[in-house]
Amino acid sequence: MISMRKRWFCALTFLRNASTGSCRIEKILIANRGEIACRVMRTAKKMGVRSVAVYSEADKSSMHVTMADEAYHIGPAASQQSYLNVEKIIQVAKTSAAQAIHPGYGFLSENTEFAERCKEEGIIFIGPPSSAIRDMGIKSTSKAIMSAAGVPVVEGYHGDEQSNHQLMEEASRVGYPVMIKAVRGGGGKVSCCQIALIK
Repeated sequence: MISMRKRWFCALTFLRNASTGSCRIEKILIANRGEIACRVMRTAKKMGVRSVAVYSEADKSSMHVTMADEAYHIGPAASQQSYLNVEKIIQVAKTSAAQAIHPGYGFLSENTEFAERCKEEGIIFIGPPSSAIRDMGIKSTSKAIMSAAGVPVVEGYHGDEQSNHQLMEEASRVGYPVMIKAVRGGGGKVSCCQIALIK
């Protein structure tokens, strides 16, 4: 799996390259808050890129709001109604004429649909392509990709057969203790599980 540090470096490298190329990015919207938004804004400023902040009612006095060149209120404190509101984020990007959106981490950073929506709207998504987000978001798929690439992975079971009997057999095969995780993590999504030996 790609570490947050690596993903952060890749995103900033992309921004640097895009801002010095033929299609210069002059303004980005940071779809996040707090430290991550401030760090993106500082880097953008060093590269001569203007920044747009979004904020919920609870964050109206936050540092990232005052640091940005522009700031837009996007809803109440609840993140589902503000920082996770795709329509509102896209609307602000259009209103502010931001050419790109940096999602930071958390919130919309690993949202396949959001990355695809940005593409449909002609807005640059500063991050991996939606296909990579999709593949890395499904743990069994990402593990298969890594294994096929020769990357050492932890022993486990990722089969479709999810009966208690099958899972007990697989746990005995890989050895105890084991960890059971949802294949699609986050948001309480559980379609099937993977088990892995904890070493």
